[in-house]
Amino acid sequence: MPIDIHPSAIVEDGAEIGDGSVVGPFCVVGPQVRLGANSKLRSHVVLAGNTTIGPNADIFPFASIGHAPQHLKYKGEDTRLVIGANCLVREHVTMNPGTSQGRCETTVGDNCSFFTAAHVAHDCMVGDNVTIINNVMLAGHCVVGDFATIAGGSGIHQFTRIGHHAYIGGLAAVEGDVIPFGMVLGNRAYLSGLNVIGMKRAGFNREAVRNVRRAYRMLFSDDLTFKENMEEVQAEYPDDPLVQDLLGFIRSGGDRALCFPRNARPD
Repeated sequence: MPIDIHPSAIVEDGAEIGDGSVVGPFCVVGPQVRLGANSKLRSHVVLAGNTTIGPNADIFPFASIGHAPQHLKYKGEDTRLVIGANCLVREHVTMNPGTSQGRCETTVGDNCSFFTAAHVAHDCMVGDNVTIINNVMLAGHCVVGDFATIAGGSGIHQFTRIGHHAYIGGLAAVEGDVIPFGMVLGNRAYLSGLNVIGMKRAGFNREAVRNVRRAYRMLFSDDLTFKENMEEVQAEYPDDPLVQDLLGFIRSGGDRALCFPRNARPD
């Protein structure tokens, strides 16, 4: 299929535009950009830097994708931004490439949605099927697991990990890692339970949800230390893949402490 480039758009030499794509009025596409097939830049979109975007992207006006990272030590190194297939990027979204102080690459998976004025900072890793609502701020080096949802106005501290299928409530200020399936609320954010609705929508059956809920209650019981609670959960569910995945997330650790329930006693 032919490429449709509006006469007012600027596509610099070296840029690669996939078949069937539409570059709307007043868009600017830099020389290192690779835009996948059947993508749509609606108008006033700027794609810059060493940026690769998969097929079927839909990018709305005034999005700024691939400009230099917001990092004072960045000196023009050739770092990358890689965005997967079928991503929706609404108005005023900003995404930056990586830095040499990090991974040299920011990555976004397939089937993600970024709503108005969301920001993805340098060196972030965003999984597949992630939904990020208006005005969400992902600081540098964050990791967001598959099917996570981050509600409007939330701020995620640098180096924070958000587990898969987690839900971050609106206006949350998240300073600690959020377990898979976890739901956090508040400023500063605390673990308020499990994203059971999200689990059901994702197709997990009743037994799977029940086991994760019981494991959650065991993990954050005040009867024993957190380490002892983990040992009890391990003994109770040695073969349950979801529970083991949750425990693996905790064991793997990170640069941030773990989010706990409001009245729990972290060790």
